Amino acid sequence: MSGVGRLELLALPGLPMVKANDDLAALLAEAYARGAIAPRPGDVLALAQKIVSKAEGRTVELASVVPSPRAVALAAEVQKDPRLVELILSESVRVVRSRPNVLIVEHRLGFVMANAGIDQSNVAPADGSERALLLPTDPDGSAARLRTALGQRLGMAPAVIVTDSFGRAWRRGTQGIAIGAAGLPALLDLRGNPDLFGRTLQVSISGFADEIASAASLVMGQGDEAQPAVLVRGLVWTAPDNPAANLVRPAAEDMFR
Repeated sequence: MSGVGRLELLALPGLPMVKANDDLAALLAEAYARGAIAPRPGDVLALAQKIVSKAEGRTVELASVVPSPRAVALAAEVQKDPRLVELILSESVRVVRSRPNVLIVEHRLGFVMANAGIDQSNVAPADGSERALLLPTDPDGSAARLRTALGQRLGMAPAVIVTDSFGRAWRRGTQGIAIGAAGLPALLDLRGNPDLFGRTLQVSISGFADEIASAASLVMGQGDEAQPAVLVRGLVWTAPDNPAANLVRPAAEDMFR
């Protein structure tokens, strides 16, 4: 990656509330036009997971969920709705830690996260029904499809990152990370490059997509900001593309499992 002297973060303006089966690429292209934003080489479009999941119909009505005995027992331990716990278990391969108001699991995609990424914030219950929003089935695939569709509509395809907010085991507070990526190296291997004094880097691997997602989340916000699409401009890289799935540490490399 080349040195960056300046980075721009631009929220795409005027995106409506996204609904199931919306053409998200069309909505994003309209936002580009609304903001008089012309695509440029090296652009990265960071999208909040919520709008991708909503467009893909990943919303579940809690009234339709029948909790299993396991979910009922675990819900009593963590003091959560048994129907929500059932959804969490259905999206997970194992429970990592649990205590009152905390349920950390390994998602089927490999992410170790709270509540399997299932969220109820900013999931508009206009009709009074309780709903929960699941992660996209294939976030890397979602990013790739949106990138292709945007390229067709804009004449130039930006790299696309699907972002979510994660907690960190040894630090307080959440941080934006990439759960899906297309058109850039999500993981940037810097080994073999020289440092400032010419010494060869031996272990340096950059979570490139995570760093971009974290920067974009400062503009997206966590509440009522309504800025779920952020254009990141000014990055330059030459490494080949690889997906966000590469960011997940394999079990064989996990010293804490």
